[in-house]
Amino acid sequence: APYVRLAGVKRGPRGDIVSKFDIRVCQPNEEFMPTGGIHTLEHLMAEYLRDEMDGVIDLSPMGCRTGFYLAVFGEPSEAHVAERLVRVLARVRAWPDGEAVPGVDPVMCGNWKDHDLASARDWAGRWIDGINRKGWACM
Repeated sequence: APYVRLAGVKRGPRGDIVSKFDIRVCQPNEEFMPTGGIHTLEHLMAEYLRDEMDGVIDLSPMGCRTGFYLAVFGEPSEAHVAERLVRVLARVRAWPDGEAVPGVDPVMCGNWKDHDLASARDWAGRWIDGINRKGWACM
């Protein structure tokens, strides 16, 4: 970690193609993100991801808290997804103190008190720095 891995491609009955990617932030079984950090990271990534990529269906945190699942229409390459994520996570890392995180209120979020902006920015920075050290980390 960090890396982007194509986890699978499904073809629907009408010819639709859906690709699922693992967006690994932490090395499995070695570290994990705290719930507040991954939760805020999810909100901010969801805010920006659709600006950077067409066909985004869903971004979901992994239950193990080591990353995210990304589902998109079509078959973008791992490198394309990683490049777009660097842009998204750079924006997350730069999120200003005091500016409200989208969807963090009792109507829009089922656990709106469990957020940690500093942690989200830290993990975004770790992903970017790790990718920059390794090059496009694709599996």
